[in-house]
Amino acid sequence: MAWSIRALGQGYRVLMAAANSSATVAATATAPKRGRPAGILKVVPVSQSLGEFLGVTEVSRTDAVKKVWEYIKHNNLQNPLNKKEILCDAKLKTIFNGKEQVGFLEIAKLLSQHFVKSS
Repeated sequence: MAWSIRALGQGYRVLMAAANSSATVAATATAPKRGRPAGILKVVPVSQSLGEFLGVTEVSRTDAVKKVWEYIKHNNLQNPLNKKEILCDAKLKTIFNGKEQVGFLEIAKLLSQHFVKSS
């Protein structure tokens, strides 16, 4: 009886090894190719006012929004009574069309005008 368990155990390892190797081949064949970033991850030129705010001339949309949020949090510019509102200081007004306050859902919309369209 012990012999059959060992034989079965060894056979099981062989079958598992074959299954594992075919699974990795299938996974690598269907894996997406990684090339240049596209969409909101693509690094594009920005307007002069946003460039001065961020300190760079080219940035991805996601990084721009992250940097703006870092600035807002660092300078405590969220309305304490309504955290969905941002109270703009002079520096934020340069990129948010001079608005005194901005809703947090408006940030991406207001930043979109600062990204140069590529053709």
